[in-house]
Amino acid sequence: MVTFLAGGTGTPKLLDGATRVWDPEGVSVVANTGDDVELGGHLVCPDVDTVLFAGGGVLDRETWWGIADDTTATHDELRRLAEAVGLGTAPRYLDDEAQTAGREIARWRRFSGVGEFMEIGDRDRAVHVTRTSLIDEGNSLTEAIRTLADAFDLAVDLLPMADEPVATLIHTEADETLHFQEFWVARRGEPAVADVEFRGADDAEPTAAVREALADPVVIGPSNPVTSIGPMLALPGFEAALAETPVVAVSPFVGDEVFSGPAADLMAGLGRDPSTAGVADAYPFADAFVLDDDDPTELPDRRVERTDTQIDDADDAERVARACERALAAVADAATTDAEVAE
Repeated sequence: MVTFLAGGTGTPKLLDGATRVWDPEGVSVVANTGDDVELGGHLVCPDVDTVLFAGGGVLDRETWWGIADDTTATHDELRRLAEAVGLGTAPRYLDDEAQTAGREIARWRRFSGVGEFMEIGDRDRAVHVTRTSLIDEGNSLTEAIRTLADAFDLAVDLLPMADEPVATLIHTEADETLHFQEFWVARRGEPAVADVEFRGADDAEPTAAVREALADPVVIGPSNPVTSIGPMLALPGFEAALAETPVVAVSPFVGDEVFSGPAADLMAGLGRDPSTAGVADAYPFADAFVLDDDDPTELPDRRVERTDTQIDDADDAERVARACERALAAVADAATTDAEVAE
């Protein structure tokens, strides 16, 4: 049994190989929901859906977003209509009152569908409509995602980090507050970051299913430590649970070079060292790290397993997953030795 913490594309890529190393029926995946938005009335869960679509064999692996070969007729028409009357296609937040009224699952992250700043494919949209409707029928987010996982014949157990809404908000040096999707999708990660807020985290909590999954050994893939893993760590009790179980983390850096995405800029904006060493500081609960062969970082207080951590295909993912397996085994052996000495 093993549990993966997933956000962005790093951990979903690793899962391609992890299911060759571990029995998929014994694999749980806790997905970040801080990136979620309600767009035009439909709940979009990007990090959940990347795992859902990858495991279901339909993910667009060029973009690592949405469904392969999907059409975008509805999205294209939404943008045409907005442009035709001068409304534009920039993100349009609903007003403050609307953010906290009605369906709580989407509060603090509600956008108008006018102009639809995120591209949503037609089949992809069917997933969002189904998820939102299941919630409107009285299901929790966990229950709705479990239903969708069954529809995609997912082998692993996919769990949202919480049923309550948590919104990752980027505070910029220009004194703006942007939802992560506006920062990353609409603004291409260009605004200088001053701080990151996980709004709603104090009022949310890991679900019972997540707490059970965190009792198993945990692998944190090469995901962004700020906006992919950070929302989970902000939940009450989440980090404490990780401190009580074996944890191995794969660095998304090679030294101070990040593989992809905004992790370096976000870490620097928060005053953290944008490097493998900075990731280790951000994960004090991690017992071991998997680092690239070319990473010069030394972590004398952690167990380190080295391999080529570049993941371009399933064989690469299996190589990194086996390094994670070795690291977890070393942590378990050390714990056994320590227990025998204590006796």
